[in-house]
Amino acid sequence: MGIEIKWTDICPQTGQRRFLAAEKFGGQWHFRYKYQRRGDWTRGLSPTRAMWEHVLDCLQKRYRRREGVSEQDIVAVERILALWKEPVRLDDMKEP
Repeated sequence: MGIEIKWTDICPQTGQRRFLAAEKFGGQWHFRYKYQRRGDWTRGLSPTRAMWEHVLDCLQKRYRRREGVSEQDIVAVERILALWKEPVRLDDMKEP
């Protein structure tokens, strides 16, 4: 049985509202997005820390309501956040 979490946010590149979905199936998390409610999903979105935090929050709420979320699901996402390192951006790098 898989887990699916859907929400909306604002795309940092375009400023448009974006529909997001995180799905756990077969032990793997996959993220996707679309810009129109009835549009096609684009797979392969690289999740940000904020996305993982949203997923963790939703998992914790579903766990309390006994909605198919196990404690192992929560621990796995907490581990991802504990090991999280922000990607290095080229404009942040300084020359010696």
